[in-house]
Amino acid sequence: MRINKFVAQVSGLSRRAVDRAIQENRVTINQRRAKLGDEVIESDTVTLDNRPITPAVKTLTIMLNKPVGYVCSRDGQGSQTVYDLLPAEHHVLKSVGRLDKSSSGLLLLTNDGDLANQLTHPRYAKTKVYEVGLDKSLQPLHQQMINDTGIQLEDGRSQLTLQKLDEAGRDWRVAMQEGRNRQIRRTFEALGYRVTKLHRTHFGPYGLDQMAPTQRYKVLD
Repeated sequence: MRINKFVAQVSGLSRRAVDRAIQENRVTINQRRAKLGDEVIESDTVTLDNRPITPAVKTLTIMLNKPVGYVCSRDGQGSQTVYDLLPAEHHVLKSVGRLDKSSSGLLLLTNDGDLANQLTHPRYAKTKVYEVGLDKSLQPLHQQMINDTGIQLEDGRSQLTLQKLDEAGRDWRVAMQEGRNRQIRRTFEALGYRVTKLHRTHFGPYGLDQMAPTQRYKVLD
């Protein structure tokens, strides 16, 4: 495995941050200074800032109820990140999928690569459920189009399952099995609507109903 990938996985740092650390001679392999492009194997001793780092042995997954205004990356580029909501020992976890800054709700973070793959790979078709608010009432014809035939976007057809949550037709429960960038927002925008709220409640077998109302995050067994 490449040294930058190994250190990033174990330390929780971004690849870019690890590359800088390597260039600044803060990473060693078997007591020699690491270079970009070095490969490491299981028996190698790797240190970062003179501290040995080893792969996590125990898998850990948490559910986080993400507020609006937080980004899912470690480098927020001036914005608050979801890692600001977690204790330091959970900063090594990686988010499974993403919610954009303006969205809220269920976010899973894990160091279990198999679980992340099962939740995100298209062949497993895990359902994600959102509560979505619109700036105006959704016309019945547009509801039928989204449900039945889908809406053609620049990266392919988007088909969602909609359930009305209010009489005015501005609040909807949206279910989907894909995960393209801003797919829900772009689907409604293509028909002339603006999404004013996007809150994820379920991701596969996980749901916010498994957390207490006041919980910010929950460690899963």
